[in-house]
Amino acid sequence: MKLFSSDAMVDIFSWAQESLKHSDKITFEVLNPDIRQGWYAGEKITLDGITYLYRSYKALSDLGELLFCRMLTPKPLSEHTVAITYEKLDLSDSFHHAVLSEEKYGTDSSFARVHKNEEPAFLSAYLRALKSVRVGERLRILNLGINTGEEFDLIRRILPHDQYMNLSLVGIDHSHSAISVAREQFKEGNATFYVHDINDLVSLSLGRFDLIITIGTLQSSTLEFKPLFMSLVQEYLTKEGSLILGFPNCRWMDGEMIYGAKAPNYPYSEMSILIKDIYYCKKYLQQKKFRVTVTGKEYLFLTATKIQ
Repeated sequence: MKLFSSDAMVDIFSWAQESLKHSDKITFEVLNPDIRQGWYAGEKITLDGITYLYRSYKALSDLGELLFCRMLTPKPLSEHTVAITYEKLDLSDSFHHAVLSEEKYGTDSSFARVHKNEEPAFLSAYLRALKSVRVGERLRILNLGINTGEEFDLIRRILPHDQYMNLSLVGIDHSHSAISVAREQFKEGNATFYVHDINDLVSLSLGRFDLIITIGTLQSSTLEFKPLFMSLVQEYLTKEGSLILGFPNCRWMDGEMIYGAKAPNYPYSEMSILIKDIYYCKKYLQQKKFRVTVTGKEYLFLTATKIQ
């Protein structure tokens, strides 16, 4: 087993990349990160005459993610070292590769296995956005691309029951099976769900809303991004209404949420389109006198509230 003691991270990275060309699983030996707390990656420590460069478990986990691997549970090898094992992800095991259809995101799809609220990076950013717009005060809430209702479920969990029951929730999605699940899970009487084409909201006569939420939906290839976004602000938002727009900056594959969205014609994550769309929305909303923030990492949340 290869020992990396005082080797630079670039050497470990290069070795791992080359080794993964020939194997689905690699193991190497490094300094046990639990030896010290509060040390930064690359700081030197000498133990029993051997000089090591310190790296935290977070740094080692990040390296695995960049290599499209999952990091297995480290195993102690000696008083000062552990074995780190990376296992290649099955990149074909992803809903992103599914053929576009009404049930690509249905209950029998790979997407149905994804539970975003259980991923801390998503949960933290979404919670921040909900608190920023004072969700409990937004009596009418619209969610486009609601799927089985996970984004409404978090609202239900964080609000007192009486306050939650004062809300009127409307969710829209094109998946019949997902909406069937949502209707089953939200029987309190304050939520309405539609199986409908988001391009044709006008036929539903929805009225206006105090909060509009759409996460991972507006950039769908089946939607006209800019016209739909502008119509939401102009025709469906109340005068003092707020928005939460979630832009995916990740891929879901083989049980993992991997940072960085795949861009067309690039073999790696390239963020130009994502940044352009967020900037367009931010600039448009600021011109309409909204206060706009952008937070998050794997999902970037644009939150807009009216300037009083």
